Amino acid sequence: MKRNLLFICSLLCFLGTVADMQAQPAQRLVNVVVSPDHADWNYNVKENATFHVQVYKDNVLMKNVSVDYEIGPEFFPTEKKQGVVLKNGEITLKSSMKEPGFLRCKVTAEVDGVKYEGMATAGYDVEKIQPTSAEPKDFDEFWTSAIEDARKTPLNPRMILLPEKCASTIDVYEVSFQNERAGSRIYGILTVPNTPGRYPAVLKVPGAGIRPYAGTSMGDKVIVLEIGIHGIPVTLPQEVYSNLSAGALRDYYQINMNNRDKHYYKRVFTGCVRAVDFIHSLPEFDGSTIGVTGGSQGGALSIITAGLDERIKFLAAYYPAMCDYAGYLNNRAGGWPHYYRNAKPQPNEVETLAYFDVVNFAKRVKVPGWYSWGFNDTTCPPTSMYAAYNVIPGKKELDLYLNTGHWTYPEQNTVCGKWLEKFISK
Repeated sequence: MKRNLLFICSLLCFLGTVADMQAQPAQRLVNVVVSPDHADWNYNVKENATFHVQVYKDNVLMKNVSVDYEIGPEFFPTEKKQGVVLKNGEITLKSSMKEPGFLRCKVTAEVDGVKYEGMATAGYDVEKIQPTSAEPKDFDEFWTSAIEDARKTPLNPRMILLPEKCASTIDVYEVSFQNERAGSRIYGILTVPNTPGRYPAVLKVPGAGIRPYAGTSMGDKVIVLEIGIHGIPVTLPQEVYSNLSAGALRDYYQINMNNRDKHYYKRVFTGCVRAVDFIHSLPEFDGSTIGVTGGSQGGALSIITAGLDERIKFLAAYYPAMCDYAGYLNNRAGGWPHYYRNAKPQPNEVETLAYFDVVNFAKRVKVPGWYSWGFNDTTCPPTSMYAAYNVIPGKKELDLYLNTGHWTYPEQNTVCGKWLEKFISK
């Protein structure tokens, strides 16, 4: 019991940063509450969803407050109104959908020059949402060849002990290993038990952005490898990452997006597989038990890695990005980075991006997975995430926190921690 408690405490610290998650929004002076009339926020196609809107200040309904609102499918509102005065601080709005998807009601109140927003997003027959992105006929051949080509390059691993990060039972290293060609390296932080033995492992994959990584611990009985994806050391001064974010790596996800052999994410995806290769090379690894976890871009990379590499035995993914890019070309929300929300595709882009779309990797995930998101996510729209989730053939659990956007509750992390503990502590 004591060991399990210590494990879960360490795991929750790990999960607190697993997805580079946005913090839960702080309480604001004015609260705009949008409440669907179904407790589970789910509806049948053509059924009216009724949204009860209330605007509070100091927990009291505001009188004569002016609001703007819009209702309709995510990013495609069909009704918009401005300057609607709520005499008693509340109003009821209704709408429906004719096909599976998500209907969003967003309300904005302006009080003393400050805007306050509330929303609720109703799901319509969400289990019937299917991908719009096509699957290339040679999808498996392309990725099998990409991985085989990458493995022609020796890992050539390097490990530098970080004494200031070590603990009595844990050693921490800055590590790197070669990826898809000589000199192209993946960098990360490795946390490994220093008591003789063989241990399970977890690969932690990152959310979007360019940043340093400190490494995380899941206790003294688990190996954790946290990687960056940009081929640069992860312990440099913050100024380096800020400059890259504004300069050479700005909008990195758009680099060569119309060329499947040169698209930025090709080396990222092979790098995740090479990270599994690296873990398997460690003498402390038990040779079998390995999972992958992350959120947003990291949620996407978790599904992708599990879809590409049969050595992955389990995964936990928060609000996965990069799902169903083509959604916008079919009049519904697509996944981050929203390639076609405000732009039309260039030649070969749609065909190229299909090789990098999470929905096509999800079809190949056969291992147990825990997934979690909310209906109010505007970064990774739930329509896009369900398009991937619904085609996963492996055993899966979806833990919904309906009101959340692109952030998590502490209780959410606790559930994930307990789920992961089942696999890691066997």
